[in-house]
Amino acid sequence: MSTKPFETGLAKITNTFAPMIESQLMSNGVNMDQYSKQCVINAISAINTVLDSKAIDWNNPDLDKNNVTQILMNVASLKLNASASPREVYFQLRNIKVTTPDKKDIWKKQIEMGIEGDGNDAILANFGRNVEKVYPYWLVREDDHFEYPKFRGVNYEAPVWAPTGKGEVVRIVYPILHTDKTLHFYISERDDVVKNLIAHMNNSMMNMTFGVCADRFKATPDQKKTIAAKKAEILKRAKDLGLGALDDPDLQQYISPAWSEYQSRESMLIRKMRNNLVKKIPKDFGSAFVEMLHNEVSDPDFAAVHREIAEKANSEPIDIPNSTPPAAPAVEPVSTPAAEPQPKESTPTDEQNAGADEAGNTPGAEDDFSGDVPPMEQELDF
Repeated sequence: MSTKPFETGLAKITNTFAPMIESQLMSNGVNMDQYSKQCVINAISAINTVLDSKAIDWNNPDLDKNNVTQILMNVASLKLNASASPREVYFQLRNIKVTTPDKKDIWKKQIEMGIEGDGNDAILANFGRNVEKVYPYWLVREDDHFEYPKFRGVNYEAPVWAPTGKGEVVRIVYPILHTDKTLHFYISERDDVVKNLIAHMNNSMMNMTFGVCADRFKATPDQKKTIAAKKAEILKRAKDLGLGALDDPDLQQYISPAWSEYQSRESMLIRKMRNNLVKKIPKDFGSAFVEMLHNEVSDPDFAAVHREIAEKANSEPIDIPNSTPPAAPAVEPVSTPAAEPQPKESTPTDEQNAGADEAGNTPGAEDDFSGDVPPMEQELDF
């Protein structure tokens, strides 16, 4: 008597999702190699750990399984390993409001994916255009001796770095060997991370109303303008302070502890510098589909802002002026002497009239669409 082999719950989930992911990628012209399949398995295990920590089952009706499928496709196509050390990708659970087909707002639990610094390095190594090798990056500190690279005509002089290990990291340098055997040095500065901080704060304030109203989704146009003005004021202050905004008591309420706390601040700034640098290097994904997936997951905060734009797009009516010319005033007929009766002529039948209409010979039809109608206007890891 044959017995069915025992499978754990995690194995069942893997056997459910893995073939589906491979089938969807193949339908988009992307072939999964063995490493991509291993990345999917590791991602399912990591997502399962996140769900277990929140006491949520895979069969929970509140869990958005379509979102899980999309994330696993991202992991497989970009070849991001959740079990690598240091981590290349991480997952977290969020509650989001979605609108059902019957126009009801409900809350769903979604898995959110983010790329770690080493994940961007892995993407660069796998998909970097003309990239042969990515060397270990340099952490240049404020007390180190550093000379920037120079160009003398077409001749390139490499940078000079004498590390001391003292002070804060002020820049990061990536030495990258290209396929033509030339060595290039890409540099990211600490001060450039201010743009990431501004985007992070803007995302943190997405649902804030600053006491203007109870719910931003129900705010009036005037209330929306007041909220937007308050946000702009806060972001301008942060921009003026630069990274000093991390120590401003009034601004810290809009900043995640991962940014502001002393023990994690330096790691966050280093990760952002690395991400900013690696994203600028051209990549060739070999597929428009994979490139689209990369753009969606490379900047979570940027994607969140674009989701908000998509939610609000075309939500306000646009008044289009009527370009039809006004009707001419009615003119009373002028009485004329009665004419002598004429012989009765034959009139076209209904079928002949219908044929004339189909041929487009109705008088005045070319004037129905006169006038110009103005056109209608239409998305880190920051």
